[in-house]
Amino acid sequence: MMQPYANIKILDLTHVLAGPFATYQFALLGAEVIKIEDPANPDCARGRGPDAMQNAELRGLNFQVQASNKKAMTLDLKTEEGQSILKMLVKDADILVENYRSGALSKLGLAYSDLKKVNSKLIYCSITGFGNNGPKAEVNAYDNVIQATSGVITQSGGHKPGVSFVDYAAGYNAAFAISAALHQLEVTGRGTHISCSMLEVAMTLMAPEAAAAQHPIETLRDKEPGISSYSTKNGILMMGAFTHSQNRRMWRCLIELGYTVPEDLCSPTDWDSLWAAGEQIKITLSDILLDKNATEWQELFHAVGVPAERERTLSEAVLDPQLENYFEQVEGVTLPKAAFHFEGGAEITTPPPRFSEHTDEILMGIGISKSEIKRHRKNGVIA
Repeated sequence: MMQPYANIKILDLTHVLAGPFATYQFALLGAEVIKIEDPANPDCARGRGPDAMQNAELRGLNFQVQASNKKAMTLDLKTEEGQSILKMLVKDADILVENYRSGALSKLGLAYSDLKKVNSKLIYCSITGFGNNGPKAEVNAYDNVIQATSGVITQSGGHKPGVSFVDYAAGYNAAFAISAALHQLEVTGRGTHISCSMLEVAMTLMAPEAAAAQHPIETLRDKEPGISSYSTKNGILMMGAFTHSQNRRMWRCLIELGYTVPEDLCSPTDWDSLWAAGEQIKITLSDILLDKNATEWQELFHAVGVPAERERTLSEAVLDPQLENYFEQVEGVTLPKAAFHFEGGAEITTPPPRFSEHTDEILMGIGISKSEIKRHRKNGVIA
């Protein structure tokens, strides 16, 4: 079965994380993704990962996890020759994705307004920290500073989570927007420019909290004890008794096991009653859950339909049998695939490309001769 994006060509002018992750979704689903890097300045992700040898070879794990199925070429976009070659590539491309600082490509004559003259059907996606407009439009940003300025870190108790989840969410956000633009193209026959702001993505991930922050009303709600973590005899247990019915099942389970539970906790009827009893719920659970280990509690609560999981290390989690079809061995390296499954869907067919691996092949494909390629390489336009 043909994959969904088998006839789509994407020019990937992205680096680090959010942009490469966005284009990786299309590569997994059959699109031809051409990663374009500066010949003198490879994507810094190529040099990052736990294996020093891989890093030295410009195939660090941080790069590999979002580069399978892609082709790689080099092109110095600061040169007239490089700009001319990019425009040749744009002629038969469907999508261009970039995550440079706002205005950077415009100064090179490679903005959407420039490239749509070459290809009116081009979908041009810009991923930036703060969007293409506003006082911070041209300010550089990474995931950590977006987490700081968006309020994510203060919402997390003053500590940055140990993963770059805003970057990944921005990548998904961009991929979804591009998919929508492809459908729009089918209807209108016109391309478009997509602006994806990491700051807006961070706000989207906190939508209820972000909305509430603009309508400050005193509330009894704090950190809901039914969906909090607790120490046990061995290990930490994260409870998931979120709804009223889940709370009732949780207490019934504990009572049937012989534990004493205050009667007024057993039959919550609405959110206010749950929040009002928050401190008492926390005290009661903290005492009871110390009686067994986290794994025992997990199984007991699962049996009555209450979500609960022992807190695991990442090294433990990746060995979970539930993830059997998520990882794939590619040239001796275990890499993640897509977090969804359907017939004719995501698959890894080629390993992450070496730096500039497909430059000659791609240039010859658009009619550039071997002698011209040699000249461009000598002049530093390509590597």
